[in-house]
Amino acid sequence: MPAYTPTPEQAAIIDAARDGHNLIIQAGAGTGKTSTLKMIAAEIRSKSAVYIAYNRAIADEAAASFPATVQCKTAHGLAMSAVGRKYRHRLNGPRQPGKRAAELLGITRWLDLGVQKVNPAQQARIALETVQRFCYSADAEIGVHHVPRQIGTSMDDHLAIQRVVLPYARQAWDDIRSTDGRLRFEHDHYLKLWALTNPELAADVVMLDECQDSNPVVAQLVQSQDHAQQIAVGDSAQQLYAWRGAVDALIEWPADRRLYLSQSWRFGPRVAEEANKWLSLLNTPLRLTGNPQLASEVTQLERPTAILCRTNAAAMGRVMTLLKSGMRVALVGGGGAVKRMAEAARDLQNGRRTSHSELFLFETWADVQDFADESAGRDLKPLVDLIDTHGVDAIVKAAEELSEEKRADVVVSTAHKSKGREWADVQIADDFPEPDRDDDGEWNTVPDADVMLAYVSVTRARLRLDRGGLGWIDRYLS
Repeated sequence: MPAYTPTPEQAAIIDAARDGHNLIIQAGAGTGKTSTLKMIAAEIRSKSAVYIAYNRAIADEAAASFPATVQCKTAHGLAMSAVGRKYRHRLNGPRQPGKRAAELLGITRWLDLGVQKVNPAQQARIALETVQRFCYSADAEIGVHHVPRQIGTSMDDHLAIQRVVLPYARQAWDDIRSTDGRLRFEHDHYLKLWALTNPELAADVVMLDECQDSNPVVAQLVQSQDHAQQIAVGDSAQQLYAWRGAVDALIEWPADRRLYLSQSWRFGPRVAEEANKWLSLLNTPLRLTGNPQLASEVTQLERPTAILCRTNAAAMGRVMTLLKSGMRVALVGGGGAVKRMAEAARDLQNGRRTSHSELFLFETWADVQDFADESAGRDLKPLVDLIDTHGVDAIVKAAEELSEEKRADVVVSTAHKSKGREWADVQIADDFPEPDRDDDGEWNTVPDADVMLAYVSVTRARLRLDRGGLGWIDRYLS
């Protein structure tokens, strides 16, 4: 939509920004969030501003269109300029095997958990994962709560791992923050180092994008800019990464005004109607209005542009089916993760232990199969079933036969990886589970995380949407 014709919602946001209010902008799918921020920037061009984007591509695109008074960067870009340059010589080093990290940390003994044992290389990996979680957090020091629980461990085992690994994690952080350190230095490390200095951004206005999936370290950094006007932007209904520590900073952001963008320009009224079915299940007043110029359809599709699945396993299963039919298939994010899981399964099937981060505690593939049948292992179940059904070789072969998106006949993606994307025709796969009913025949409540994933999925379509595995929403709401 043209930047010179703001909607009433956009006009209200621009007025509030011009008046200096700290704002929360809840921007629904396809509602012109970037265009609105650009209008704000033009209105307040007499002030200096920083726009913190979710990734480098968005930051670069904004830099090309925002006024010169706005510095458009990612949080990492700001941190690199302030702190990261001192560590530039340590960036982009070779990947470091766990065995080498263990040597540098002086880990020589196996950790005996009774039935399970953790070798030095795996202890080093857990220590470095602990550092990673600390870097995502707003905490000033590494604590036991940063130590990730390993798949297949009891609570007693987890506590034992915490006791042993925590000192190694603190030792690793001491090495990492030294310019002469020897452990691999990552981009998240200099971001955390910068945040720990409590920096004051040289700007009158700070705009933070995609706040619903902010790392706590970034959200806290922006909220601490008391000298500046703060504009937090996002869509709470699109929070997808709480499972890895991201927070919806929009919920408790100390803003003066909370405003909404509900006019979507991505799709027409029919797709907006589907989106609103899912929004009605969330604690939000947001409801979308479709673009009247787009005659979107909800229909069945034989040859969709994109197919969205809930799990990696379902996505790879669909890839294999499409490849067998002779189609050129792209998988968003590539097939590396599933390929590595399959190769780890092969090791276990052949009586060898694996170093795979999700399977290293298991001695045999049968142990993995048994664990996947337990409630604690349900996240592994789809991948285990995929491997058992198709075999390792077929999965590896499919991963190696993927095409680039620009050359593909169809794009397959998980719903998580589809966020921020859009396609003309979208089909929803059948691995989105219909909720159960209780003994009285009443529907069980759909978890918010599942509702948000469904909302993101249906709003990827511009013209035609095949609801597929999400078609049960009509029965649920009736």
